[in-house]
Amino acid sequence: MKPWIQRTLLAVFGTSLALGALAACGHRQDHHGWSASAEERQQHRDRMIEHVAKRLDLNADQKQRLATLADKVQQQRAAMAGTTPDPRAALRGLVAGDKFDRARAQALVAEKTAAVNTGSPEVIAALGDFYDSLNATQQAKVRESMERGRRWWRRG
Repeated sequence: MKPWIQRTLLAVFGTSLALGALAACGHRQDHHGWSASAEERQQHRDRMIEHVAKRLDLNADQKQRLATLADKVQQQRAAMAGTTPDPRAALRGLVAGDKFDRARAQALVAEKTAAVNTGSPEVIAALGDFYDSLNATQQAKVRESMERGRRWWRRG
């Protein structure tokens, strides 16, 4: 693939990822969202691990790998949130003047892209380690759940 196509695709992907992350940051929830306290995030993480462990009948090693994956995902989310205390204010700042602040928008995209580039290899490795530790039956359950489009924490 030609370098300019790669750069263009990376820029489009990075921009959409950053804007999506900023929009998600702006959506306030009272629990386990971007604005959740460390204690709430830890409680949500523990409940998620227990639920998945029960559903997949995980052993201790698999449960530990899932915990590692959850930690990596939380670290990635924290890196994506970055140093922006109020993402909506950051977005409003881009359109506060009579001209769109392209430089600040590019800086936001660069910050989010750097966070993704830095943290994603660890997340991918943790996900691979967890999935590879599952037996064939457990892997089939994961694939079946993904095909149905169900989230792990929903009932039924």
